[in-house]
Amino acid sequence: MKGTYLLIGCICLIACAVMPAQALTAKALTVNLDTSGNAQINFQYDLTFAEQAAIFFNIANPSNELKNALESNLNEPVTVTKADSSSADVTIPSFATVSQNNGTETITSPAFSFVNAQNQIQQQWWAGINSVDMTPGMTTITFPDGYQSVYYNQISFPSVTHQIG
Repeated sequence: MKGTYLLIGCICLIACAVMPAQALTAKALTVNLDTSGNAQINFQYDLTFAEQAAIFFNIANPSNELKNALESNLNEPVTVTKADSSSADVTIPSFATVSQNNGTETITSPAFSFVNAQNQIQQQWWAGINSVDMTPGMTTITFPDGYQSVYYNQISFPSVTHQIG
């Protein structure tokens, strides 16, 4: 009986060793701005098998880890309403700047980039066995009046200014 378990264990180890490298891959980023400049953000991604297992077994708490990483980089409080194995929903207050001039309201989203996030992930001990691609396939920034700026396969995004009404 012990020989059977040993054989099954060896087969599992060999299967893991020859599996192709899996990756953390950004799929889509959606930023919805309100009239106060607050942002509701949805980030969709694919996780590696190991990361999915860590979440499934609650080894890692993705909500807390995401909240801590964002707050330390933005120096602002954020609210993570959901973070699971395929997406995260985050609220960032005062993400965009709102200004008034002659009765016209202008909202300006900040320039932002995932380059630092990708570099930080690549510094992790497990980075050598996984590839990381923090470049969303599609990024959409939506203003309160429905105006959108859409970017494809970019890791950095310019500031966008839009006049409302």
